[in-house]
Amino acid sequence: MSNQFSTNRWAVVLLLILGIGSSRVQAQQDKMFSQYMFNMMAINPAYAGSRDVLSMSALYRNQWTGLPGAPQTATFTMDMPLNQERVGVGLQLYGDKFGEMQEAGAFASYAFRIKVGNRSTLALGLQGGASSFRWDLTRVQTSPDGTGQIDPAFAMNISKVLPNFGTGLYLSNDKAYLGISVPRLIKNRLSEYASGDYRSVQRRHAYATAGFVVGISPVVKMKPSFLVKYAEGAPLGFDANINFWFADRIAIGTSIRRNQFTSWTPYSTDAIVGMLEVQLTDQFRFGYAYDRTMNNFKTIAPSSHEVMLRYEFGFGKNRILTPRYF
Repeated sequence: MSNQFSTNRWAVVLLLILGIGSSRVQAQQDKMFSQYMFNMMAINPAYAGSRDVLSMSALYRNQWTGLPGAPQTATFTMDMPLNQERVGVGLQLYGDKFGEMQEAGAFASYAFRIKVGNRSTLALGLQGGASSFRWDLTRVQTSPDGTGQIDPAFAMNISKVLPNFGTGLYLSNDKAYLGISVPRLIKNRLSEYASGDYRSVQRRHAYATAGFVVGISPVVKMKPSFLVKYAEGAPLGFDANINFWFADRIAIGTSIRRNQFTSWTPYSTDAIVGMLEVQLTDQFRFGYAYDRTMNNFKTIAPSSHEVMLRYEFGFGKNRILTPRYF
């Protein structure tokens, strides 16, 4: 094993330990996406049905390319309106792998949609489902040569099915949106190991999202958006994004992600993101995001990649002859 591989492996082990948690440091547990604006079902169940048609999206993220054991996440979502668009329903499937951890889950969403103006809708959403969680902790090497004393936190593997539910609000119209959500409310235990205060649990995460679109010229539109993330016991994180649409067919944009690693360290830039969207047909959209790592991992894991595909049915309906930006 090369020194570079060993260094990379130890970096992932460190993150694995932080994912379990400690009394002083808390890491975000939920999956991270640069193209969060195309994967809103993953963070807010009230989004279900908001695009007014049957919409299907798939997204794959390969984080920290080249680092062994780095996170890889795939999601598939579908949602649609019912009952004359007064109700939205949705389904989210996902798989996540990070080091020796594997998780797969399925969640169903229901949104009750209320007209609050001629063109605005307020949705109240609920979701419920379960995830299969497995962590092969006994395979983690906790000392450089593998001969050190076994850490009690890594003495046994974890295999659980964890039910959960969440809620959210989503206010939207053709030009803007605003949402708040807590996708998982139950703090399931991830491990029976504890030392002092109980630490190995699923932390609640809260999200606030907003965005709008404004016309700059007959063929150019600007679409800013932001995401504020809070993991229970951890500092706030921020994503700010701006996209420019050209003739409603091609969009280019950039994002900046800032996080505070601990409560006693300053905010720093985690990544700079470049994004490309192409509306290939009236129903089919492709998206790609490239993350340039800016934190301490930039020398061993300089980049991450995301690919998004979206297909929407029912284009013949008049209401989607105008492109949907959210």
